[in-house]
Amino acid sequence: MLSLAIILYFCKQMKILTSNQIHDLDHYTMEHEPIRSIDLMERAAKTLTRAITSMWDNQKPVVVFAGPGNNGGDALAVARMLGDQNYKVAVYLFNTTNKLSEDCAINKKRLSESRKIKEFVEVTDEFDPPKLEANTLVIDGLFGSGLNKPLAGGFASLVKYINQSPSTIASIDIPSGLMTEDNTYNVRANIIKADVTFTLQLKKLAFLFPENQQFIGKLVILDIRLSEEGLSRIDAQYTIVEEKDIRPRLLRRNEYAHKGNMGTALIVAGSYGMAGAAILASQACLRSGAGKVIIHTPRRNNDIMQISVPEAIVETDHDEKYFTETIESDDVDAMAIGPGLRQQENTAIALISQIRRTQAPIVVDADGLNMLANHRAWLQQLPKNIILTPHPKEFDRLNGSSCADSFERLSKARDMAEHLHAYIILKGHYSALCLPDGKVMFNSTGNAGMATAGSGDVLTGIITGLLARGYAHADACMIGMYLHGLAGDLAARELGMESIVAGDLIRFLPKAFQRLYD
Repeated sequence: MLSLAIILYFCKQMKILTSNQIHDLDHYTMEHEPIRSIDLMERAAKTLTRAITSMWDNQKPVVVFAGPGNNGGDALAVARMLGDQNYKVAVYLFNTTNKLSEDCAINKKRLSESRKIKEFVEVTDEFDPPKLEANTLVIDGLFGSGLNKPLAGGFASLVKYINQSPSTIASIDIPSGLMTEDNTYNVRANIIKADVTFTLQLKKLAFLFPENQQFIGKLVILDIRLSEEGLSRIDAQYTIVEEKDIRPRLLRRNEYAHKGNMGTALIVAGSYGMAGAAILASQACLRSGAGKVIIHTPRRNNDIMQISVPEAIVETDHDEKYFTETIESDDVDAMAIGPGLRQQENTAIALISQIRRTQAPIVVDADGLNMLANHRAWLQQLPKNIILTPHPKEFDRLNGSSCADSFERLSKARDMAEHLHAYIILKGHYSALCLPDGKVMFNSTGNAGMATAGSGDVLTGIITGLLARGYAHADACMIGMYLHGLAGDLAARELGMESIVAGDLIRFLPKAFQRLYD
C-alpha cells in the first residue's frame, strides 16, 4: 500500500520545458554550478530514492528495469541506493545494442560492485522475464524525456508484460514510451501505465493532457536543484499560472470609486428557454467587480432577468425569442456575446454585426463560437485581441476539423491565436490560454466537479467583468480562469465535487477574490 505521508518536492518556477530545453537546462547546471554529469545523476538518484522509500518500506521486493540511456543510469543508481537500505532488489539492464550512455555505464559498474544487490542481469539478447507479483514494486527506468519515437519490438513487448502484471509500477521522470510533448502518432499500447510517476524538477507538457493520465498515475515532482538561473534564461513556450503569478496583477479598488468608473459591461446572451446562460454570465460579471452590467436578451426573458439579476439593466431585443438586432455599445467597457443564443441565421448575422461595431474588448463563447464555426469566413473579420473561450468540441468546429489528441488541438489553437491575433482559452482540466505571440499559459486551479452545465457561462462573465474593470486582455484571461477554478476548488472543499452546480462557482467567487487579496 502507498503511504499517506507522501513527500512532494515542488520546483520554484512553473515553466514547462520541451525535451531539448530540459537537456539544455541539465547542461547549464553542469557548466555553471559546476557539477559533473555523473554527480548530477547521483543527486537525482538520491532524491528519487528518498521519495520511493517514503512510500514503500524495505519489506516490499523491488524489480528495476533500466534502459541503455541516462534514464537507465538513474534507475541503476536508485537500485544501488535501495540495496544499501536493505531492500531486496532485482535489476535488469537492457543493453541490446551494446551501447550504454557514459553515465549509465558508470552506474552499471558501481552496481556490479555492490554487495547488497543479489540479482543483476544485463540483457543483451534473449530475455527471460521475472515473475511480477502483486506485492512487487516495479521501477521503470527504460526511457526518459529524450524519447522521440514509439517503442517497438522487444521493448514494446516488455512494456506490455509489465502493464499486464499486478505489480505496482513507479516510473522515473516519465513513463517509458510516453514522449515529452507530442504523442499524436504514438502507439499507446506500448506505453508504461505507471501508478506513480516521479518526474524530475518540472512537469512535462504531456502530463497536462487528459488522454495521458492513464499512463502517469499519481504525479510527484522532485526538485533535483537544477540551476534557477539557467531556468530563468530559458524562453519557455509553456507556463503554468499559479497564485504567485496572479497576486501582483490584481487591481486595488480606489477608496473613492463609484460605479461610473468601475466599468460598464454588456452581456448579449440567452434565447427563450436558455435565460439561465444570461443569468449566470451576468451574475458572474457583477461578482467580478464591474460597476454596471447591461443584459441584452429576447423580450420573453425580460421578467426572469429582472427577477434573477435585479442589479443589472435589462435591454430586450425586438424579437420574442432570439437575439436579432445590434445595439449601441459606444459607452460600454467590455462585451460578452454568445451564451445561450442558439444558432438562428438572423442571430448569426446580428452576432457578426455586433462584433464588428463594438470597439470595447469582446469575449465570445458558446453559441457565439458555434455561429462563427458555421461561417468560418467571418473569422477574418474579427477584431484583434478578441477573446474566444471554446471547449474542445467547440474549438474543433471553429477550426473546421477534428483533432486526434489534445496536443494537436493545442497546436492548432496556438496557430489560430497567432493568425487572428486573438486570445483563445481552450477549456479543460488544465485550461490553456493561447496568446497572440504563440505562448501558452495553463491554469492550475479547478477540479472535475466543475464539469457541469453553465460553468463556461460563469467564466465568460468573470472575464468580461475584469475587462470592464480595466484589466488588460491577457491579465483578464489569466486572472479570470484562475479565479474560476479557485472558486470551484473552494466549492468542492465545502460541498464535494459531485454536487457542484454552476451557481456555486458564483457563490464562492467572493471567497476566491478574498483569498487572493489577503
